[in-house]
Amino acid sequence: MSRLRFFKRTVKTDAWLAFVLQGERLAAASVVRVPGAKPRVTLAGVFHGWATQEGLEKAARELHANLYRCSTVLAGGLYQVLTIDALNVPPEELRTAVRWRLKDLLDFHVDDATVDVLDIPVDKSAMVRQHSMFAIAARNSVIEQRQKLFALARIQLLAIDIPEMAQRNISALLETEGRGLALLSFDEDGGLLTVSFKGELYLSRRIDVTLEQLLDPDHDRKHGRFEKITLELQRSLDHFDRQFHFINVARLLLAPSAITGLEEYLSSNLYTPVARFGLAEVFDLSGVPDLAGPDIEQQLFIALGAALRFEETVL
Repeated sequence: MSRLRFFKRTVKTDAWLAFVLQGERLAAASVVRVPGAKPRVTLAGVFHGWATQEGLEKAARELHANLYRCSTVLAGGLYQVLTIDALNVPPEELRTAVRWRLKDLLDFHVDDATVDVLDIPVDKSAMVRQHSMFAIAARNSVIEQRQKLFALARIQLLAIDIPEMAQRNISALLETEGRGLALLSFDEDGGLLTVSFKGELYLSRRIDVTLEQLLDPDHDRKHGRFEKITLELQRSLDHFDRQFHFINVARLLLAPSAITGLEEYLSSNLYTPVARFGLAEVFDLSGVPDLAGPDIEQQLFIALGAALRFEETVL
């Protein structure tokens, strides 16, 4: 078990406490937004072997989960994110209409799906506005199993999030005013590319290369994966430029990890400037001084992004 320092709370707060289950590992984080300053991390911990009901119960006690609004994040592969044309229907009919649109697009029956939608803002200056939205779908059984797990652990779960939104929350804090930002992260589920603009998510792409594969010491295998990532990025960013020509992507940022050589490789093969960043560029970490190093930052990345949640999309 690995533990990080956190502030002890004795009164209920409106802050989110986000739990991320990744394999046998449990990551948890809470963040307080501070006007005019970096969000302050008040709690951050990684618990190895605790991604079980018993582990969640222990974490709930130690972290005083009953004092927070609690959320969890689905792992990649447990849901689908699809881009569809916006539907011209009244708001109260939107989800029903989206379900009808998704019936031939999902890899499972739409009657077995929990569905939500997220709007993709349009170019307000364009004469003809191509309007799209994200449709997010997960099997009902996945949602029910996650809810049951937390209920048995005596954690009142108020939201189930997805990594795309957690990553968008961090990306929004790193944007250059008036410019779009691409952000690329890797974990056990593979790579996740997002593009945000004015705090909104405009692009989401999964890349079938895992963190473990990129930590492979074999030079040839590693560089073969670098080539695959580069090709995926080129295609995705070119597609984005054609679809959202009113957004200029200023740079591509690499999320914290122990991967070596990728920044240099991408910088040599992409027109978009590439840089790596650390969590200290986004958050006030003064309350969690033990949160340092690429491994622990990578393990907490999605949990911290989810803890920045504001009311928007719930599966």
